[in-house]
Amino acid sequence: MTRDHQDRRRPALTATEVDLGVARQRAVLVAVAPAAEREAAEASLAELELLVDTAGAETVASELQIRPTPDSASFVGSGKLEELAAMCAMLDVDLIVVDGELTPAQQRLLERRLSVDVVDRVALILDIFARHAHSQEGMLQVELAQLRYRLPRLRGRGIELSRLGGGIGTRGPGETQLETDRRRILRRIAKLERDLGRLRRTRTTQRKARRRRELPTVALVGYTNAGKSTLLNQVTDAGVLVGDRLFSTLDPTTRRCELPGGEAVLLSDTVGFVRKLPHELVEAFRSTLEEVTDAALLVHVVDASSATAASEIAAVRTVLAEIDADELSELVVANKIDVADPAAVADLVRAEDAVPVSAATGEGVDKLMDVLAGRLRSGRRIVELRVPYSRGEVLAALHREGDVLVEVHEDDCTRVRARLPDAALSRFLDYRADEESVTGGP
Repeated sequence: MTRDHQDRRRPALTATEVDLGVARQRAVLVAVAPAAEREAAEASLAELELLVDTAGAETVASELQIRPTPDSASFVGSGKLEELAAMCAMLDVDLIVVDGELTPAQQRLLERRLSVDVVDRVALILDIFARHAHSQEGMLQVELAQLRYRLPRLRGRGIELSRLGGGIGTRGPGETQLETDRRRILRRIAKLERDLGRLRRTRTTQRKARRRRELPTVALVGYTNAGKSTLLNQVTDAGVLVGDRLFSTLDPTTRRCELPGGEAVLLSDTVGFVRKLPHELVEAFRSTLEEVTDAALLVHVVDASSATAASEIAAVRTVLAEIDADELSELVVANKIDVADPAAVADLVRAEDAVPVSAATGEGVDKLMDVLAGRLRSGRRIVELRVPYSRGEVLAALHREGDVLVEVHEDDCTRVRARLPDAALSRFLDYRADEESVTGGP
């Protein structure tokens, strides 16, 4: 790699620098796929371009190499490697972004032959997460994921970059520095895991407190940029940052929401998922994603205007399975109907029994809340109670924590038939009308 080209490289930009008009890195996107998967590979490349834009770079070209499997040495093969080298020189390229996960050897070879920086999809997503994380927990999770990604890649790059031209064979100053770096990273990983463990215990305590208040949690899940934060803002006035970019939300936000019947629930916004979400991120964000596994209901928000909505739904469900949340009850929401093709919306509604809405305009949101309330109530149990007139606070609690179906005033009490969550049921059973009065929900 020449010094002239090293001087020409531009570091990735912050959002502020982009807004100020600073020149952005020029990137070429590269993918390898068999002919039978061309369409899926093209969709993945289109998404990769959005990721590159979110990271602060500009895509100047895309290359899809059709071959059965990636080349073990260069990922793209020798012929395509020569084409890429010519393209980088002609287009003044700063960065190659590979739509896949490179081995350390593949990355080193590409950088040496192309004389530009080379990153894979995993490193790109990790960089975006690092830019967008703002809470203490989010920043620790991203750093942990980055270190876990870099550690197995340290040996090849560490030797190459730290050797000063001396040493016998493959050892010497570079190897000494390599082991020092490895120990430093391992110590940092251990500290991050301890810190995240403390934050995880705090989050667990908060969830237990919410359960004691008998407030069910509804988790908003979905593909990145599907409109989850916009929906949360529409329903709760949460004021969550909304942006037309991938991964606008990394730090979870939970807000109280009143359902049409008066019951209170907690709506929790979560990080958006994406195809090929790095395993390192899923593991690092596991404590945050526990908000999903603890939910009474998942509201799966889908961008109905996306041409790849079906594959995005599949990608989300793949991640849900990875965090053991695939068995939870799911309500699919077809969002962005104000800009989506009506035929595509109808297909999505029919295939997924989805509720069509526009989180941006509010269209369909009232119906969604009715359906949401009905789904939550269907999971509750029906109980028939006799509440003495002297215990008015019990009657008030029934209205506050459950769904009162029938209320009849008798001579000495109020007879109530109500639907209650299991967590609250035990507190009211002293007032049950008879031993057989507790039934399952309809």
